[in-house]
Amino acid sequence: MSKTILYLDPFSGIAGDMFVAALLDLGLDLARLHFELSKLNVAGYHLGSKRVLRGAIAATKFDVTIDGAPQETGAHEHGPAHDHGHSHGDADHGHAHHGESASGSHAHRTYADIKKLIENSTLSPAVKANSIAAFYKLAIAEGRMHNMPPEDVGFHEVGAIDSIVDMVGVCIGLEALGIDEVWSGPIALGSGGFVKCAHGQMPVPAPATLELMKGLPIRETTFQKELTTPTGAALAAALVKHFGPLPAMTITNLGYGAGTRENQPFPNILRVALGTLSEPTTARDSESTDSIVEISANIDDATPEVLGFLCETLLARGALDVFLTPIQMKKFRPGSMLTVLAEPAQLDALADLIFKECPTFGIRCQTLSRMKLSRRMITVETPFGAVRVKIGSWQGRDTSFHPEYEDCRASALEKGVSIQTVIDAARRAIPAS
Repeated sequence: MSKTILYLDPFSGIAGDMFVAALLDLGLDLARLHFELSKLNVAGYHLGSKRVLRGAIAATKFDVTIDGAPQETGAHEHGPAHDHGHSHGDADHGHAHHGESASGSHAHRTYADIKKLIENSTLSPAVKANSIAAFYKLAIAEGRMHNMPPEDVGFHEVGAIDSIVDMVGVCIGLEALGIDEVWSGPIALGSGGFVKCAHGQMPVPAPATLELMKGLPIRETTFQKELTTPTGAALAAALVKHFGPLPAMTITNLGYGAGTRENQPFPNILRVALGTLSEPTTARDSESTDSIVEISANIDDATPEVLGFLCETLLARGALDVFLTPIQMKKFRPGSMLTVLAEPAQLDALADLIFKECPTFGIRCQTLSRMKLSRRMITVETPFGAVRVKIGSWQGRDTSFHPEYEDCRASALEKGVSIQTVIDAARRAIPAS
C-alpha cells in the first residue's frame, strides 16, 4: 500500500509561516485553512497569501494580519531568514518569559494555556495531537534553557495569535492534503551573528533552536543570519518521521513557501515535494517497517523495588518493551542496564519518567529501524473454551502462532488442567492456511 509523503528541502531553513506557505503552494485552500482555524477559540486575525519572487523562484507568501496590522515577522516567526527589526521585538524565538505581561497586541500564554486551548477546540484528533506535540517540543527546549517545567514556560509571541496560527495551520494543512508522513533533508540553521529578542542579543542559531535540533541532521552553512526559528525547529522535531536524502518516490507536486528576506545569496524559501513512495523492490522492503527509539541507562544505586516499579510504570505509560540486563560497572560494582523501546513520540515523556523515578544521571537514546511481521488475531474453539491466537505473517506466509496467555490461563484455571494442555489444544485448532 503506497504512502503519501511530504519531503521538506530546508536548504534555506524552516519557519512556521514558510511551512504553511509551502502547503498553500501545494494546493491547500486558504478558505479551508481559515475555517479549520476558526475551531480554535481565537479571534481578531485575518489570513492572506500572495505570489512573490525569491531570487528567480516564484513562491507563495503567507501573512497573518492582527488588529489591522500585518505581522511583519522579521522580528518573529514569519520568514526567519530576514532581519529582526519589528516593533514587537524578536518574539517568535519562543523565548520563555517568567510571568511578565506581553506588550502590544500579543497575550502572554503558558504552554499549559496553549495545550488547553487546542484540546478544547473542535479540531480533528490528529491535528490536536500534532499541534500539541510541536508546542510541547518547544516548551521542553525553553524549559531546559530557563530551568523550569515545560507546563510553566510562558511564551510571548509564540503563544500569540499569529504563531498559534502557524503551528496549528501546518498540522491542518498536512491533514487536508492527505499526507501520511513528513520526511526531510538536513536543516540549514544559519551561523554566526546575533539576533535581537526580548532577552537581549541572542547568538545565531538561537539557543532554543539549537536545543530542538539535538539528534536531528543539520546542513552546513556560513550565512550569518537566522534561517531556522525555534517554531520551525519544533515543527520539524515533532512531525518529521525520517531524515535523509530525497527518497525513491513519485513526485506529484512541488511547493515553495516564501520567507520575508528578499536579498540574500540564495532564495529565502522552503521547498517541498509531495508524492508517493515507490513500490518496494525487495521482499525486505515489502514488510511492515517503522522507527522506534531505544532508551538505555546504567544503574547501580537503585533497589530492586525501585527498578521493578519503574519498569511497570514505563509499560503503563506506553513503552513497547522494558527490560533489565545485569552488567558490571565502575569499581567492579554490579549494576543493571535499563532498556526501553518506545515510539518516537513517547521519548520525552518516558525520559521525564526515568529521571523522576530513577537515580541515574543520564540516559542514552538512539533511533532504530524496525521490521515487523504483519499481525492478525483469530479466535479458535478448544475443548476448554475459546482462545484467541495471534498470527504473524512474513512475505505473505503465516510463520508465527501464539495463543494468548490470558485466555489460556483462564481456561486452565476454569477446567482444572495445565496451561500447556490448553496451549497445545489451541495450536491444534488453528485452521490450516
